[in-house]
Amino acid sequence: MSAQQFHIDTISNNLANVNTVGFKKNRVDFEDLIYQHPVLAGTPATSVSEIPTGVSVGHGVRPAATQKIFQMGSLQATGHKLDLAVTNEVGFFKIQTPDGNFAYQRDGAFKIDSNRQILTANGYLLEPQIILPENAILETLTISEQGEVTVNIADEMRPTVIGQIELYHFSNPAGLKAIGKNLFRETPASGPEIPGTPGLGGFGSLLQGYIEMSNVNLAEEMVNMIVAQRAYESNSKAIQTSDSMLSTAINLKR
Repeated sequence: MSAQQFHIDTISNNLANVNTVGFKKNRVDFEDLIYQHPVLAGTPATSVSEIPTGVSVGHGVRPAATQKIFQMGSLQATGHKLDLAVTNEVGFFKIQTPDGNFAYQRDGAFKIDSNRQILTANGYLLEPQIILPENAILETLTISEQGEVTVNIADEMRPTVIGQIELYHFSNPAGLKAIGKNLFRETPASGPEIPGTPGLGGFGSLLQGYIEMSNVNLAEEMVNMIVAQRAYESNSKAIQTSDSMLSTAINLKR
C-alpha cells in the first residue's frame, strides 16, 4: 500500500505539471522485496530425484527508483522573440543561479529585464550571458537555428551580432537532479556537461518563437492512476482478508 501511495504521488506531480513549460515526467520503477524459502529448489527428494521448483514466499514491493523521462514534449508557437525551443531531445540551456552555481533547463521561455539582460522568469541569467546594446530594437531580435543572436541598433542598416547561445548535454540525463523552477543540477551520476553548438554534433537546433511544452500524456497518467488506485484497494482488501482469517483461527478453540 505504501508503494502504491508513492506511485499515486508521482502521478499527481506529473498531472499537476501538464502545462509546465519544459517539464519532464517521472516514472516509478518498483522491485520485489526479500523472499522466504521454506523449501529450496534442488533439494534431494529421493536418492535419484530432487525437488524441481521449491517453495518461496515474497514479502511485498518497494520503489526502487524514480526516473525522469526526457522524451521531447510538443512544440507550441508563441511568436515571442525570446521564446526558444530545442528541436530534439539533445540539449539544455545553461542558467546561472543566484548562489553562483549553474543549472540546466529545457524551458526556453526567456525574458528581458531593465538592464537588457536575457534571463528566466525567476531572474536567473542565461549562460553565456547576452545583453542587448543600448538603442537596440527588440522587435528585430533574431536567433538563428545555430544560436547566433543578432539585433538591429538604431541608425544602423545591418543587424549586429550580440552573442551566441550554446547548448549542453550529459552522458546520463536521467542522473540529473531536479531542483524545482524547471531546473536540473549536474550530479556524479549525470556526468559532466558536454557543451555544443545548436544544430551541430547531434544537438538540436533552436526554434525562435516556440516553446517546448510538458511531455506528460494526460490519458496515460489517468490510466496509471486508476491502476495504482485499484492496486491500493486490492492490497487493503488482502490485509482485511488476512486479518479475518487470523481471527477465525484464533477463535477455533472457543
